[in-house]
Amino acid sequence: MANTKMPMAKALNESLRKALETDPKVLIMGEDVGKLGGVFRITDGLQKDFGEDRVIDTPLAESGIVGTAIGMALRGYRPVVEIQFDGFVFPAYDQIVTQLAKMHARALGKVKLPVVVRIPYGGGIGAVEHHSESPEALFAHVAGLKCVSPSNASDAYWMMQQAIACDDPVIFFEPKRRYWDKGEVDTEAIPGPLHRAVVAREGADLTLAAYGPMVKTCLEAAAAAEEEGRSLEVLDLRSMSPVDFDAIQASVEKTRRLVVVHEAPVFLGTGSEIAARITERCFYHLEAPVLRVGGFHAPYPPARLEDEYLPNLDRVLDAVDRALAY
Repeated sequence: MANTKMPMAKALNESLRKALETDPKVLIMGEDVGKLGGVFRITDGLQKDFGEDRVIDTPLAESGIVGTAIGMALRGYRPVVEIQFDGFVFPAYDQIVTQLAKMHARALGKVKLPVVVRIPYGGGIGAVEHHSESPEALFAHVAGLKCVSPSNASDAYWMMQQAIACDDPVIFFEPKRRYWDKGEVDTEAIPGPLHRAVVAREGADLTLAAYGPMVKTCLEAAAAAEEEGRSLEVLDLRSMSPVDFDAIQASVEKTRRLVVVHEAPVFLGTGSEIAARITERCFYHLEAPVLRVGGFHAPYPPARLEDEYLPNLDRVLDAVDRALAY
């Protein structure tokens, strides 16, 4: 088995390389993705190996990048678009939610738009304004878009290829502060379904559900709680739209308590929908209300204050204490 330890950034690079090798219709587009290899070097070396017609440096125009990708998808290509930072996606928001998300339904199923929009998102890297946001709920709310986020190198490798192979548009949120976290990647494995949640750690007393950058934080919280005799299950959701509610329900029916964790603000975040749906599904199983841990309902702060803004081990464990106190 081709099992190699690599950072998430390298896993994404290898996954994109594999997709370019496998399908000549796959293209990569974005600001500085070619000669520079992307600001996080996710596309490093790809233009050199596959040429400027396959890995395309674009103008600084996100709406134009996504609009062009839509046109190319209509012509049979499978564009992979990079939005350089999370906060830069909003000039392209109209193209994504008005055109990309709606075209399949507008054409009564006759038109497919296999476009992947890569968005490095979240905080924790000390970046400047508009570089640390978590806008996933804005896209998960839009029918016609699929939204996913890997938490580790193996998922990054396989989920990227699955997203590219998907005939529907996929918004692929990459947790930028986890780019350098290493993990085992089996490049010959048979991956599970793209939108299926997985149990990252078994537990019996409470379920922590998270995705992307917060999965590692939840695993750390579970390890800390174990020292106090508490058994926490960590569920890696992997997908924000669709959400694997069956997996969450199965875990909650076992543990009877749920805390949902994400970096994005708690107010109207993806955790809100999960809390509401699980309360409906598991009302007679729950021994405590579903609690949510996330960012504050405020603009993302300057870098020196982001540690106060972002959910951390203590805030997750505080929610665990509150849930177990019922």
